[in-house]
Amino acid sequence: MTKILIVGGGYAGFTAARQLEKKLNPGEAQVTLVDPLPYMTYQPFLPEVAGGSIEPRHAVVSLRRHLKRTRVITAEVTNIDHATKTATIKPEDGDAYQLGYDIVVVTAGAVSRTFPIAGIAENAVGLKHIEEAIWVRDTMIDNFNRASTMAPGPERSRLLTFVVVGGGFAGIEAFAEMRSLATALLADYPSLQFDDVQFHLIEAAPRIMPEVSEQTALWVIKNLAERGATVHLNTQCTSAVDGVVETSAGDKFPTDVIVWTAGMMANPLVKGFTDLPVNERGNLRARADLRVEGDEGIVKDAWTAGDVSAVPDLSGGGVNGFCVPNAQHAVRQARVLADNIVATLRGDAPTDYYHENIGAVAGLGMGVGAFQSGKTGITGLPAWAMHRGYHGMAIPTYERKVRVFANWALQLILGRDFVSLSEVSQPKAFFERFAAKPRPAADAKPAEAAKPGPKPAAPKVDESAAPKAEAPKAEAPKAEAK
Repeated sequence: MTKILIVGGGYAGFTAARQLEKKLNPGEAQVTLVDPLPYMTYQPFLPEVAGGSIEPRHAVVSLRRHLKRTRVITAEVTNIDHATKTATIKPEDGDAYQLGYDIVVVTAGAVSRTFPIAGIAENAVGLKHIEEAIWVRDTMIDNFNRASTMAPGPERSRLLTFVVVGGGFAGIEAFAEMRSLATALLADYPSLQFDDVQFHLIEAAPRIMPEVSEQTALWVIKNLAERGATVHLNTQCTSAVDGVVETSAGDKFPTDVIVWTAGMMANPLVKGFTDLPVNERGNLRARADLRVEGDEGIVKDAWTAGDVSAVPDLSGGGVNGFCVPNAQHAVRQARVLADNIVATLRGDAPTDYYHENIGAVAGLGMGVGAFQSGKTGITGLPAWAMHRGYHGMAIPTYERKVRVFANWALQLILGRDFVSLSEVSQPKAFFERFAAKPRPAADAKPAEAAKPGPKPAAPKVDESAAPKAEAPKAEAPKAEAK
């Protein structure tokens, strides 16, 4: 059988594998998917996970449960040598090994793009993975618990100050959802007041959310200001040493929570560990039909899709002529990619990827949203309902759709769940604290000596061996006493 290797189990990789399972005949090809994680993360839901509006497990999809005919390997691909059609697989436990293939599909996704700003690497967190969103939610809840027992002062202010860097869609959604969570938390902490909580978003550009009109963006800023959240435009983060965020405007915000959403870049794997052609930004060079293309033309048996690739946007609505890296394009590209692979296996010609963006929608906390399609902008409750409806239907598998919609329905009735599970990072701490432990050998000897028994004879002292110089030292206290 033809061996198809998919590198990356994110939205594009997972969707491509599912489509190949549906399109391929039994015995026509063997599909293998390799990813370090055993699940796919639906990234548009991460802001709501951080805001406590979605159960974290509902925002991820198990690879093995929903890919029945695909061989799933939980490991990292450290090298792709397309000249020999081999990939180096490195499991978390065990030695690396070589895996051969006939066709490679690179959907390795993107990672957070940061700048060499002092303190960011040590004190900030991204919002590309479910674990990061969980940390933000649990840390916010824990900070409210701690601050509620403190008197007003610098330490309490630090616990109740939250900073987001980056004013794109991901940053604004995370910022607004976090503000929504904080407002809901205040109802359970009467010792804390609305003005005690500080939210600051730092954006280097003169506006936020370039995907929407300026009028809609200004409405979002005004709405956030009314909710006690400040957006700093034309401002850069210059330092975050010891958790103190400093800006180019001279402001300083001591905080425990810094969320970095100021851009992303293609997975460094494709630039440093493969012989496939990449552009100056590190993205795989792709044709509109999703085949990899180099200076000498099409790279045979190499395909790509999603955030890791530079796919031409034939609709003319992209940035610099390429598709914007988002979930909308990733899933649609993956479907076309799977169709094209099946077509080429059967001797047919591949088709180009074409998609016209019909609009952009953002969730900004409970009951608040923003939608833009052409010159039409919708804000408030209707846009929020549109956001939930679209993404609730867009998350893969009916099983996950049911869980997400059921979670939202229960939240409207019962409210958010404010339980923090931050101690899960140290699950053995409670057990070890009270667990009985064997007495050390050093403590056992004194216990033996304490048992009743014959009194040992006093050791003999060889007076001739005692230093005579000790006598003057004994007189020193007398002289001091006088």
